[in-house]
Amino acid sequence: FSEEIPARMQQRASADLQRLVTEALVEEGLTYAHAKAFATPRRLTLAIEGLLAESPAISEERKGPRTDAPEKALEGFQRSTGLTKDDHEARSDKKGEVWFATINKPGRPAAKIVAEVLETAVRNFPWPKSMRWGNGTLKWVRPLHAILCVLSDNGEAETVALRIDDIASGNTTYGHRFMAPDAITVSSFEDYEAKLKRAHVILSPEERAETIQHDAAQAAFAQGLEVVEDKGLLAEVAGLVEWPVVLMGA
Repeated sequence: FSEEIPARMQQRASADLQRLVTEALVEEGLTYAHAKAFATPRRLTLAIEGLLAESPAISEERKGPRTDAPEKALEGFQRSTGLTKDDHEARSDKKGEVWFATINKPGRPAAKIVAEVLETAVRNFPWPKSMRWGNGTLKWVRPLHAILCVLSDNGEAETVALRIDDIASGNTTYGHRFMAPDAITVSSFEDYEAKLKRAHVILSPEERAETIQHDAAQAAFAQGLEVVEDKGLLAEVAGLVEWPVVLMGA
């Protein structure tokens, strides 16, 4: 949730958010069923469904140097595995006795992984242009005000804890700047989307564009006129407002 994102950057930014987060989650072993990103002038949103509750435990076997190799070779192998000599096993190989190591990585809870992935995505976000504000080091397209991060499972909501500079994550966002500026507490994506709409924020850019196109055509028809089609202008205006209201001048 931030100050106004330029309309021309919103579509690319929502795609980048989805790509950065989902690819990093999968790398950490957290698979998911479906993901969709949204953008309004003041927010980027990513909804992920079917996320695993934790990453699976992994057991990896790694082959090391021969048992009669120099001590430094064994020390290098120990550093790479994070294990001690006692944890390594000597086995017969076609070239003689060789050290083997079994590395067991326990699973980690989703909240821990999501927090790490999201912080990395925010700090390294590929905006065409970004800015710093105040005394912080964080860069964003415009000043970033809040981060909402919630894991929801069968009605149970968990706020994912993370802090990026002086911004701590929470379970609140804000509605339309003038029509419903108060804080909104949410427990799931469905709750978020519904409460935003009641607070005069249409999350979907496509829905905002359809509203503008339909209402403009209706207003023009009532005056015996037709709207001049301009898809680029329609997309831009849909990126300038969170709650489109069509007016006709005279």
